[in-house]
Amino acid sequence: MFTGLIEEIGTVEKIEPRSGGKIFKIAATFSQKLKIGESVAINGACQSVTDKAQNTFNVFCMQESLARTNLDILKIGDFVNLERAMILGQRLDGHIVQGHIDSKAKFKNLTSIGEAKIFEFEYNTKYIVKKGSIAINGISLTISEVKNNSFCVSVIPQTFERTNLHFLKAGDFVNIEIDIFAKYVEKFLSANDNKKENITLEFLEENGF
Repeated sequence: MFTGLIEEIGTVEKIEPRSGGKIFKIAATFSQKLKIGESVAINGACQSVTDKAQNTFNVFCMQESLARTNLDILKIGDFVNLERAMILGQRLDGHIVQGHIDSKAKFKNLTSIGEAKIFEFEYNTKYIVKKGSIAINGISLTISEVKNNSFCVSVIPQTFERTNLHFLKAGDFVNIEIDIFAKYVEKFLSANDNKKENITLEFLEENGF
């Protein structure tokens, strides 16, 4: 489980194709603190540490993850967002991020409003709501605008500088993790279609929200 607050930008040092996946060697300052088997989100995709050195660590990314995420198109020298798993008891400053990528979105354009950077992504907006949460390359962000086949997020200068968003070019793909609560709500609605029930405060409370 993650918060969507990026700890640092890592660098891809080596990529080794293997049967059923790829091994990535990632340079990161916190590498020496990691344990074998520990979870690290790489561009928001939860991966397990298989080996480590003082300034690098390895993960084995399976074919399923490669097919669903932008990890498969990474090249040596690329920058990736990194976050270690959250510690129970700490403040949840972002939102609940599982590290389970739903799919990829295409970056369309970047505009500026004052110091804020507005990123637009081409994506199916079925689960997207204005002011809702979304994880983009593992970054917890708030949706500022929803269009027919795209959405926008507004990024503060600190987030822009401390993540790999400032390396994005039009046409690049990013990893998307939809807010888990949106999918739960759809699940409950589907289960109750025949009963014609509406979502009420009581309904949400009864189902654990």
